Amino acid sequence: MSGFDRSLLDDADETVRVRFTVNGRKVACEVAPRETLVDCLRNALELTGTHAGCEMGACGACLVQLDGQAVHACLMFAVQADGARIDTIEGLTESGVIADLQAEFHRRNALQCGFCTPGMLVNAHELLSQVTRPSRKDIRDALSGNYCRCTGYEAIVDAIDAVAKARSESGGVT
Repeated sequence: MSGFDRSLLDDADETVRVRFTVNGRKVACEVAPRETLVDCLRNALELTGTHAGCEMGACGACLVQLDGQAVHACLMFAVQADGARIDTIEGLTESGVIADLQAEFHRRNALQCGFCTPGMLVNAHELLSQVTRPSRKDIRDALSGNYCRCTGYEAIVDAIDAVAKARSESGGVT
């Protein structure tokens, strides 16, 4: 292979140190430059609640909050999130901010296999953070990037709608 620069192969094996605040804790990871955020979260940090589904940003199973906004962790390289605050389903659960959503999903049987549920909850949390009392159409629009193959969507929309109503009636305190 004349003319081939072998140092390019060495560069491909290099890792980059990235730092995040994940679920309130500062962490550092060594990642390959092309490693996705979802792979870093799952493999290096063992936060397996974030799922790698379609790996094209179409199913929503990989949603996490990055600096307060839902992003597809499968479409983002870990190095792009360097310095960011990341909240995964584990962090949202530990903080209790989605406890009412989780309880309502459970009460209404809005989950079966649970694969899509973390992404649904991250999306629902973001929606209810932005809109106090969304319409059912708003909820359906917000969930349009989340796929569920088990339950259909009616119970999920019902659960989010019920939580929105309860939060609205209690002045946002649950």
